[in-house]
Amino acid sequence: MPSLPTLSGLPGLAVLRAMGRDRSLLAGLAAMRQHLGNAFQITLPGFKPIVFVGPETNRHILVTGRDDFLWRTESDPVTKLLRHGLLVEDGESHDCLRGVMEPTLQRAQVNGHIDAFWECTTTVTDGWTDGDTVDMLVEMRKAALLILMETLFAVDFRPDLERLWRPILASIEYISPGAWLVWPGAPRASRKAELAELDDYLYTIIRERRASCAETGQTGDDLLSVLVAHPAMDDDLIRDQLLTMLIAGHDTSTALLAWALFMLGVHPDALAQATAEARAVLGPAPPTPEQLKELSFLDTVIKETLRLYPPIHVGNRRAGHDTEVEGYPVPQDNRVMYSIYLSHRDPEHWEQPDDFCPARFDRSEKGGTPPAFAYVPFGGGPRNCIGATFAQVEAKAVLGKILYDFDLELLPGRVHEHMGATLEPRPGVKMRVWRSRKS
Repeated sequence: MPSLPTLSGLPGLAVLRAMGRDRSLLAGLAAMRQHLGNAFQITLPGFKPIVFVGPETNRHILVTGRDDFLWRTESDPVTKLLRHGLLVEDGESHDCLRGVMEPTLQRAQVNGHIDAFWECTTTVTDGWTDGDTVDMLVEMRKAALLILMETLFAVDFRPDLERLWRPILASIEYISPGAWLVWPGAPRASRKAELAELDDYLYTIIRERRASCAETGQTGDDLLSVLVAHPAMDDDLIRDQLLTMLIAGHDTSTALLAWALFMLGVHPDALAQATAEARAVLGPAPPTPEQLKELSFLDTVIKETLRLYPPIHVGNRRAGHDTEVEGYPVPQDNRVMYSIYLSHRDPEHWEQPDDFCPARFDRSEKGGTPPAFAYVPFGGGPRNCIGATFAQVEAKAVLGKILYDFDLELLPGRVHEHMGATLEPRPGVKMRVWRSRKS
């Protein structure tokens, strides 16, 4: 059995130079892959993950060998924060939770939320005036939060958005990669007060929904109501699911929407085509599911954005026992990372992999189709992202609304990939906006 390649000597210096040049750990990972191949081990004190790249290892970790790997790592902040949230549960516990939650996120349910996607976007864009410069990273977070709370929790979040903005950002910062990866007990800035404020809010809406359901004898079909009605769900377990969906659901959408607007701004021809399509297909009223399906070019833009900048850029697992992946040994409890970002930019499977080319996802174009598991923005297998359908319909509705209503211009300025809880465009996406005459 071959041993895993590790860095030393000149390749190590090349990785450090790449990271310094691009100010990005992703650049370092890309350089490691270039020098070491599609399987390698990082050897830092206290942090020795095994990294895999490519469709074969993605398939193994996500499907064929999935029972060999665990999600839950007790020392990680994500587990400490989410406690028994869906994202950090394994085995029967995960399957039971998913069985309860998944029906609220199926396509029929999601299509029923399109009006809310549209109206929540309007709530945010109503504050834009001609010639304003807006940071789309901030504005899309507002839209994603309003949408998630309105649709999944059936709660009007507008009165609480400003008050809970910092606590929500604190929760994201709490689970973002940092010194805890190499030093689990590393001192951290205290977030107790902010996280407690967010908890208080979640427990409050749980209590209010329980009281409402008891008073009326009726249960809604939103996620919060379904969880409250379930006999096995106490307030603590419901809180864990709400916080999981709140963080994972809105932060991934924020990143996708902001990156998509950035890519359109960087490519004026694509922006013009997407804008023309939105104005030809959509109208001032919320669209139907059939109208959203007609936004075929915008669909390719979204898919290509997910390829280049997958919000969850790396998958993390822990080996449940001694095992192997594609012939490489993986010891029990070793952290295993499958790089979605590098798989999506693998020159073996993608032509001109670093270029923005929506046409590669155009179903009317004839060309090579990448192998299964070369494109995994939502993971794959039985534990694929529970909100994948929600995120894609939401993105098309939100972007369609903005393109219908506004002319956009990206302002100059360097944007880099920030590895937080998701892959974000930092320091932001500054665009100048003008209301379209058609709207």
